[in-house]
Amino acid sequence: MRCLMNIPYVDLAEQHVPIKEKLLEAVGKVLDQGKFVLGEEVAEFEERFAKLCGVQYAAALNSGTDALILALRALGVGEGAEVITVSNSFVSSTSCIVCAGAKPVFVDVGEDYLIDPALIEKAITPRTKAILPVHWTGRPCDMAAIMIIAKKHKLFVIEDCAQAVCAEYRGQKVGSFGDAGCFSLHPLKTLNVCGDGGVLTTNNKNMHEKILALRNNGFYRHNECIYWSNNSRLDTIHAAMLLVKMDYLEKWTRERRANAYFYQKQLKNLPQVQVPADGKDTHAVYHTFIIQADRRDELQAFLTEKGVGTKVHYAVPIHLQPVAKELGYKNGSLPVTERQAQRVLSLPVAQSLRPEMLEYVVNAIQDFYKK
Repeated sequence: MRCLMNIPYVDLAEQHVPIKEKLLEAVGKVLDQGKFVLGEEVAEFEERFAKLCGVQYAAALNSGTDALILALRALGVGEGAEVITVSNSFVSSTSCIVCAGAKPVFVDVGEDYLIDPALIEKAITPRTKAILPVHWTGRPCDMAAIMIIAKKHKLFVIEDCAQAVCAEYRGQKVGSFGDAGCFSLHPLKTLNVCGDGGVLTTNNKNMHEKILALRNNGFYRHNECIYWSNNSRLDTIHAAMLLVKMDYLEKWTRERRANAYFYQKQLKNLPQVQVPADGKDTHAVYHTFIIQADRRDELQAFLTEKGVGTKVHYAVPIHLQPVAKELGYKNGSLPVTERQAQRVLSLPVAQSLRPEMLEYVVNAIQDFYKK
């Protein structure tokens, strides 16, 4: 094969090189003014993010996980309630339900990795209070079908948009369909902070005001605490850097989609590999580019030898994790989720990848299956 290349799955330092001076300037302004908590930059970021998502309100928080937890708390989804969701996500999509005092109820996914709307109604009980769809890999769920079910059964909808900033369903941004949209700003996300951060979007003024209090130890006004709550604020320094990065978000998203399209085109005729694609009504943003591959573990080892970094998202579904044992799920409970977990492999797709790097990844995969 061609000379060995080193292609990390993601390079968190490299992504900041082109904008480092602007980031440092933004941080410097915050240091000079000294307002490190809920400074002007936080409010400006919230305004811009709400506009980006096509919603009235956005609240900047300290993590995507807290966005989910606070959404459930603000909607009164707690002890005795059930929330329908999926098991093929990062564990926080489910732990948020438990942390809010409710019980997660899993349904299987379709071949697109997303919650299967046809299975939702079968899982509804008198205790069901909400549906929590996950826009996994940056591909939007079938929100039309989900919202019809939610309206019929008077259920809340909390969108897990952690991986899906800028993704669209029928021309509408995710995070604008349900009662709340919950975004992560973790360093691995396309729009990210240098640490942890999150955002909650909503069109409900009362909910927005409640979230603003809940994120601030329950304080509604100075010296007036109206909820028992915790500190879940986004730091001003993070907001300042996000304002810089938002100027590049459209470009980065376009570049990731181009990288995904290259993989799709080059691998679609390889019988041992199943590649994802945009759905008929969706505009995916490819936070991850996840293929399904025959002999997945062998392929991953081969790519590692060739210098190509990959990840498995996720090898053990949430319903089979030790912490979920008390929920009563077993092998075979979610057959599509479990089958995909044995086959999924995430390829490098970051906007910083050069064309020759993408070609190298494709050639390595093709070489593996030729052996």
